[in-house]
Amino acid sequence: MVRYWDIQEFTPENRAEAVREVIANITGRVDIDFPTRGRQVQASGVTSDLGPLTVCTVRSNATQVRRTTRSVRDDLEPSVFVGLQMSGSSTVRQADREAPLLPGDLVLYQSTLPYIIADRNGIGQHFFRIPVNRLALPHALLSQISAVTLSPGDPIAELTASHLRQLATRQSRFAGPGAEALGQPSIDLLRAVITTHLDAVHLAKESLQSTLLLRILEYARAHLAEPGLNAVQVAAAHHMSVRRLYKVMAEGGISLADWIRTHRLEECRNEFRRPSSRLTTIETVARRWGFTDMSNFGRIFRAAYGMSPREWRDLQPAQKKSETASNADAQIVHAPLQ
Repeated sequence: MVRYWDIQEFTPENRAEAVREVIANITGRVDIDFPTRGRQVQASGVTSDLGPLTVCTVRSNATQVRRTTRSVRDDLEPSVFVGLQMSGSSTVRQADREAPLLPGDLVLYQSTLPYIIADRNGIGQHFFRIPVNRLALPHALLSQISAVTLSPGDPIAELTASHLRQLATRQSRFAGPGAEALGQPSIDLLRAVITTHLDAVHLAKESLQSTLLLRILEYARAHLAEPGLNAVQVAAAHHMSVRRLYKVMAEGGISLADWIRTHRLEECRNEFRRPSSRLTTIETVARRWGFTDMSNFGRIFRAAYGMSPREWRDLQPAQKKSETASNADAQIVHAPLQ
């Protein structure tokens, strides 16, 4: 289930405490500082659970979040948080280290140690909570990686950030049946980032092998808009032969060409849902997502969805209300999350 929350319905004098209660149910107890000089407290967010992985996005004008020596003794299951900076810049401090974050950067910090997240312009992060036992890494490694910006510019870190951003920005799409199956593979991908960053040779090899298929798919997702995306390009990016690539895909029960086509169609269909799509042509949207043959595009779109792209786009205003009403997996929460 996707849980949305916003504290705007609380009276101004009760908002700060309301935010602390909501966040406590996600991250454990924390102290939160808000700007003074008469500015009202602002905070909203969305949270969902993908099996063992909790996904959360928070936007707030809070300038600092602190988990203190006292609060780490609460009953929150020992967990690791991975923060993904959305915009602007912030810092995460833990264990005498400070990690500066820019958009797209990843950082890890632990629930069992005090930490500080600071952003003078207001907190804006996607963050992901993982039980320590599901990450399955030695405590010593976690201590080395806390409050360290994770491999900026590293291709595995970039693909992981892209994958996590997809989970966070499209939570309602990942909330249906089977959503829990996304949790452990996403944790394994984070494990690969951590072990390669620390050059933990044995663990890194194990992590890279176990996450190979997911990394291949995330690479393909990141390059969907390129018309020439093919097996040769994907294999080269992962330093393997095309034959090896096809074997890995087959072991996962996936055809690369079918996967690329299906996800390109999905991106086009999502664009056609937006009112702004009426300001551009269907061909422009199709080409934006890597299609070059328009007659073939129309044919495969109809085969996939039972109608032409134009019919799908024209249908959207009539469907919008029914789609909203049928979204039984979403729940608006204006009180502490349970």
